[in-house]
Amino acid sequence: MPHPIWTGTLAFGLLRIPVKVYTAVRSKELHFHFLHKADEGRIQNVRRCSLDGQDVPYEDVVRGYEYEKGRYVLITDEELERMHPEATQTVDIMEFVDVAEIDPMYFDAPYYLEPEEQARNVYALLREALAQSGKIGIAKVVLRSREHLAALKADGQMLTLDLMHFADEIVEQAEFDLPEEEPIPEKELNVARMLIEAMTAPFDPEKFRDTYREALWAMIQARAAGKALPKAASPKPLPIPKNAELIELLQQSLEHSGKPRRAREGSASGREGRSRRSRERLVLQHPFEG
Repeated sequence: MPHPIWTGTLAFGLLRIPVKVYTAVRSKELHFHFLHKADEGRIQNVRRCSLDGQDVPYEDVVRGYEYEKGRYVLITDEELERMHPEATQTVDIMEFVDVAEIDPMYFDAPYYLEPEEQARNVYALLREALAQSGKIGIAKVVLRSREHLAALKADGQMLTLDLMHFADEIVEQAEFDLPEEEPIPEKELNVARMLIEAMTAPFDPEKFRDTYREALWAMIQARAAGKALPKAASPKPLPIPKNAELIELLQQSLEHSGKPRRAREGSASGREGRSRRSRERLVLQHPFEG
């Protein structure tokens, strides 16, 4: 049984639901230590002053914010403690919104909420009301001395709490050099849409695996057992297609997808559907003609 990272109250109007918060994901990342190659001794972190070269004891280490090059504002632990938000032990729901209104970029880390024994009926009431309304609750909560924005969701029999980014934490897309919106040739769009349709499948997370971590773990086990792994072939970089090659590459991708018939047939019905399928077949048979 996992251990809760936080115990408090879920506030829903005048209702109070005692809950425990559990991490909803488990990190599978493999962690390494830095060692001395000659004798495999662990490398220690040393606190050393960059100005006088002297080692600095922990009690002489302070925090500083560099507001100009080489100039700092020093902050003490006591000052930081006073700035911490009050740990109210409450998930305070402020409003309810449609989940479709929220850009997925705002969601960060999911957590599970488990009710205390005496609040199971109220927990179930809120869970079912959320599920039937199709809404999610927007809340604030203090976890690990920091205030977070969070989304309360109904997921099966569970209420979940998704920590969210604040708006000013999201990098604006305008900061990047992106292609301008301009007309795309209809032939290329047709084949691209057909490729998307051919590759469409119900989402099954069990199909996807962290192959890098699995290969790394296999290598560690083999090395620990004194075995050697065969050297993996280096992948060849794929060339960036030129504009004239786009539709040909799309066509080849469609043929290799294994489902070109499904893409050709589509799902439309009636005259409009037959007309669209005729155009798609024409594109498949004559990709470079009008």
